[in-house]
Amino acid sequence: MEKKPHFVRREFLPRDVPSISLALLLAAVLLLNALLYLYLNKFYTSLGRVETERGLCPFGHFRFGTVKNCSPWLSCEAINREVRKLKCVGEGAVKKVFLSEWKEKKVVLSQLTNSELKEDFLHGLKMLKALQSKHVVRLLGYCEQQFTILTEYHPLGSLRGLNETLHIPKYKGMNTWHRRLMLAIDYVSVIRYLHSSPLGTLVMCDSNDLDKVLSQYLLTSDFHVLVNDLDALPLVNRSAGRLVKCGHRELRGEFVAPEQRWPYGEDVPFQDDLMPPYDEKTDIWKIPDVSNFFLGHVEGSDIVRLHLFDIHAACKKKDPAERPSAQEVLDTYRKVLTLLIREAAMPGTREML
Repeated sequence: MEKKPHFVRREFLPRDVPSISLALLLAAVLLLNALLYLYLNKFYTSLGRVETERGLCPFGHFRFGTVKNCSPWLSCEAINREVRKLKCVGEGAVKKVFLSEWKEKKVVLSQLTNSELKEDFLHGLKMLKALQSKHVVRLLGYCEQQFTILTEYHPLGSLRGLNETLHIPKYKGMNTWHRRLMLAIDYVSVIRYLHSSPLGTLVMCDSNDLDKVLSQYLLTSDFHVLVNDLDALPLVNRSAGRLVKCGHRELRGEFVAPEQRWPYGEDVPFQDDLMPPYDEKTDIWKIPDVSNFFLGHVEGSDIVRLHLFDIHAACKKKDPAERPSAQEVLDTYRKVLTLLIREAAMPGTREML
């Protein structure tokens, strides 16, 4: 009689141990999911933090650096008196860009160089004023009479230098599929913002090749993407039947969308007045090529490309109406990021279960 309880105990343990192990495994999975949720929540919250902080300043004001108080945009008089040019750091068709100094802080002063393009310059200023948000470089002041614009300085420069920056020892830790995908998400977020901006649906026309696209955006020191050049942002208004054309010259190459190319063949000379207009879906066509640049050739980037294959194929539909919206692309990118982070955090969990 005394051995019977002992016998029952030996039979109970093999059944109980697996159930305890399964419970512990499930608890671990739940804990990892909770940690993943907190991480992603912190990530997406941080994306909105800049916008929230800027929202505390009324229109026509800015907050710079670590200063908590909002200051009014600098006037012509203030720019002339307080801003000191240091050196020219760039020049385009419309403006020349100077690294400058204001109150011992580095800033960027842009000045019109071609009087024939003053309308483009003023359009860029108008867009910069109206679109201030976490997606757009911070405006510090301007002077319409002198055709000058003052903006925040970002030492890492345009996205043209991304790969070089990621090879600097200080930033090598950022050269991962995860960080690169986050930059692609930032880029698509900018496109989404322009397509649903306070002014309406805007098309990023300065985007006829990859190098041109990259030159329009800045890389911040905390590795986010800001749009910097807003000189060519025409408005689409479908309800009014208003579409756009990016310039008055013929566009060629596979980078631009099919509807941006001359549709009447080589035998018919290009004529701007015969070129059909188009809408914002030209920006969607270019997303896969720009994202491919962001992803680079680091470990894990091919896995990201595989997960993005379907949405990128949809972006390359010949019929613009069949392409997804920027919001749909952004949602997919975020889902892929979440999925891949979960898989990286819990490798083999599915097989264990």
